[in-house]
Amino acid sequence: MLLNVIERKPEVENSRPPVVFLHGLYGRARNLGFFQRRIAEKRRTLAIDLRNHGDSPHGPGDYPAMTQDVAETMIAHHATPAAIMGHSMGGKVAMLLALEHPELVSSLVIGDMAPARTGHGQGKLALDLLQLKFPKRLDRAGANNLLSTVVESQQVRDLLLQNIRLGDDPGWTMGLQDIAESIANIENWPYVPEGHVYDGPVLFIRGENSPYISEKHFDVMKKLFPNHRLETMRKVGHWLHAEDPKTFNTFLTTFLDAY
Repeated sequence: MLLNVIERKPEVENSRPPVVFLHGLYGRARNLGFFQRRIAEKRRTLAIDLRNHGDSPHGPGDYPAMTQDVAETMIAHHATPAAIMGHSMGGKVAMLLALEHPELVSSLVIGDMAPARTGHGQGKLALDLLQLKFPKRLDRAGANNLLSTVVESQQVRDLLLQNIRLGDDPGWTMGLQDIAESIANIENWPYVPEGHVYDGPVLFIRGENSPYISEKHFDVMKKLFPNHRLETMRKVGHWLHAEDPKTFNTFLTTFLDAY
C-alpha cells in the first residue's frame, strides 16, 4: 500500500540520508511539521500518513502490514536508506522496519516507545469514539464539545479534531473502524525471529512521566538495538514532542547531525 507523503527539502540538496517521520496513533504526518520544517533546512524529509490515518488508504492494521506500507512508500519515493523518526505507534513501525529491512534504515529516533506490548487504554478510546453520533452540521467548537464527552484531555482532543470532517455531513476522515478492529495488534509488539538485530545508531527518547519505556524494557532494547542510547525528557509524558518541542528538537537534531 502506497501512503500519502508530505515532502520538504532544502534549497540545495546534499548526499545525506533523508529523514522520514512517522506519527503515532490518531495522528497524521502534519503533526510533526514543526520538526520536519527544521530538519528540511538541511536534509530531504518525508512525513508519512500511516494506513488508516491522514490521507492514506484504509485497511486492516498490524505492524507487519504497516511496516511493509512504509517500506514500499520509501522505495517508491527513492528515499532509502533513511533516518527514521517515529513516535509511539510510529516508533514501533520504525523499529520493525529497521529489524526486517535494515538496508532501508540509516539510523533511528524513537519517541517514547519500547519494542514491547504497551496497552494503556487506547482500545476503550477507539470504541468510545465509534459510539459518537455526529449531527448534520458541525464546526470546530461543536466537534470539541462532542469529543469532550469521551476525552477529558484537551491535548488529545486537539489531536483527534484533525481527523474530523467539519461542515455538512461531518464524520471521521481516519479509518476508525479499521483502527478499532486492529487495536489489539496496535497495542501489541509483533513476533521478531531470533537473530533479528538492528546494529545501526538508535536514540530512544522517553518522557519522565510516561509508562511506555521503563526498566523492564531495557533488556529487550539492548538485545534488538545494541547500539542505542536512551535520553529522558523531564516533566513530560507520552506526548513529549508536543509538551516540550524545543527540548525534543534539540535531541533530534543533535543525533541526526551526528549521523
